[in-house]
Amino acid sequence: MICSVKQFATTATANGSDIFFRQKSRAPTQRSSLLPSLPVQKNQGSAISVKKALHVSMIDNFGPLKARRNTIKCEAYEADRSKPIESSIELPKPDTRSETAKKVKIGVYFAMWWALNVVFNIYNKKVLNAYPFPWLTSTLSLACGSLIMLISWATRIAEAPKTDFEFWKALFPVAVAHTIGHVAATVSMSKVAVSFTHIIKSGEPAFSVLVSRFLLGESFPVPVYLSLIPIIGGCSLAALTELNFNMIGFMGAMISNLAFVFRNIFSKRGMKGKSVSGMNYYACLSILSLLILTPFAIAVEGPQLWVAGWEKAISQIGPQLIWWVAAQSVFYHLYNQVSYMSLDEISPLTFSIGNTMKRISVIVSSIIIFHTPVQPVNALGAAIAIFGTFLYSQAKQ
Repeated sequence: MICSVKQFATTATANGSDIFFRQKSRAPTQRSSLLPSLPVQKNQGSAISVKKALHVSMIDNFGPLKARRNTIKCEAYEADRSKPIESSIELPKPDTRSETAKKVKIGVYFAMWWALNVVFNIYNKKVLNAYPFPWLTSTLSLACGSLIMLISWATRIAEAPKTDFEFWKALFPVAVAHTIGHVAATVSMSKVAVSFTHIIKSGEPAFSVLVSRFLLGESFPVPVYLSLIPIIGGCSLAALTELNFNMIGFMGAMISNLAFVFRNIFSKRGMKGKSVSGMNYYACLSILSLLILTPFAIAVEGPQLWVAGWEKAISQIGPQLIWWVAAQSVFYHLYNQVSYMSLDEISPLTFSIGNTMKRISVIVSSIIIFHTPVQPVNALGAAIAIFGTFLYSQAKQ
């Protein structure tokens, strides 16, 4: 308890709880043997300032010091110690609405993420079946997303990120890996069923552990290595029993896994300390990937093949092909954008579980929509691989 006596020329204030204030008399004050000496000045007011709140429990014979002969018994204690303050004021209850709103927000993100990804895969496969140019299709997906974000920044619908040269320098290897993974996955889906591509892509955790262990020298707990057994075994079983197996499609999915592993590694190393939101981070990633991919797409396929293939596809499918191309481009950007936005709200473990459930929704929906023939052994392999991915996400934490 800290107690001090302050003097003021014209005003007097009192701080604390249950503090009694009394104007000083002009007459000389008789000093008590029980109280410390206080300096006295004429024609001035006095104020008692208490640095910590006090509770006065009992005062006997309180009055002017000169008229007091008995001892003043004053028991006081600091309000934040020993005894609680008796008060009828009710403390506010913890606001649970903000926590509920956050859970609802995460649930909406997950639902949008899965739904948009399913729609993208459906339209992407429709486009590739009618117009088998995966390099151009990949380029259009990135171009559409880049255009959406540039318009959003120009119209201030979204706040433009504050970037510098170091940001883009750190982003470049991430964009290279993202470009390779995106193109490889699209090439895979142009050759095999969507379900088969995603079954193989569910083996990405195995690539992550192997690359981190043998190239980066990282070690993992034993449960992490054990979780790779059902992943590798399930993917192998699904691949061996796939009715429409294609080596280009299989290798495309495998390359995509490897590229996305390096994308994650480069992202963790290069983006430390960068304060860019998930939405703007993916927008910058799309723009840089587009600049990288465009010359390669022109070199591999070329405008002449694109024009000839487009005329043939339009004659067979009709104008609705334009809608398919536009839809797959827009939904590709939206589902990736929502997934990066969800990373701002959830933990990596929750994101891994959500990504596993996303693959299940894509595999099941594509089998139903495209009437993909699936053998029981193939379905068992897919289930084992996905279950292994779930175990990996649990053991990794």
